[in-house]
Amino acid sequence: MREINSIEITKAIKGLCLAANCKLGNDVKQALENAQEIEISPIGKNTLNQIIANYKIAETENIAICQDTGMIVVFIDIGQDVHISGNLEDAINQGIRESYKDGYFRNSVVKDPITRENTNDNTPAIIHYNIVPGENIKIIVAPKGFGSENMSKIKMLKPSDGVTGITDFVIETIDTAGSNPCPPIVVGVGIGGTMEKASILAKFAAVRSINTYNPEKHIETLEKELLEKINKLGIGPMGLGGRITALKVNIETFPTHIAGLPVAVNINCHATRHAEIILW
Repeated sequence: MREINSIEITKAIKGLCLAANCKLGNDVKQALENAQEIEISPIGKNTLNQIIANYKIAETENIAICQDTGMIVVFIDIGQDVHISGNLEDAINQGIRESYKDGYFRNSVVKDPITRENTNDNTPAIIHYNIVPGENIKIIVAPKGFGSENMSKIKMLKPSDGVTGITDFVIETIDTAGSNPCPPIVVGVGIGGTMEKASILAKFAAVRSINTYNPEKHIETLEKELLEKINKLGIGPMGLGGRITALKVNIETFPTHIAGLPVAVNINCHATRHAEIILW
């Protein structure tokens, strides 16, 4: 049994929030630079130049990539042989609280969805827990801006809708979103489970490295086909036209009921922000 003090969790969360908000991952940076090279629209190419210049300034100056520093989503895998001393959820929220103060990030969370009073510290986080074998803790932090989040959708398809129904729904979602999620986007798709499981799968898919593919070959094929179809929509960088509307489509799946085919689409803007750490 391994002991981890909740203070270490707070430190880790704080560091991840600061890093994610100011520095894009190498996978996203490389994808944007590749997109700039192959974009044929002059306006689209110029827009990508500005996006790239922006992330370089943010990293150099250690300032937020985007003014919408999001609501924090945390995926935490906890080894079953780990004991955490102290309150884990409090530790996570304290790390967010400290990072948003020290980073001068915008506080975007309201206490009540109806009365809309700001919490003034960007807490609480949305936390997804997963118990896994071992004695390590893996944490992924993703600041989720709502320009893209608001364009996300879920649909309960019929099993008979199959791959065609999934494809049509994903393409319709992206086409309807248009310029709103600040393309070029990263698209996370969750297929299977129940309504809420599909949504969580889509969220996780949206923060998965864009250098990876689903290990199931038929799902990898669908990821590639969807990306090709999305980039034929002509929405382009920031919705100004062009061939690069999406950088990647990631799909996660889960077993489902014989009578259902839940599909969720979660969209990330070009500032696809996430950072992770493994606590040994």
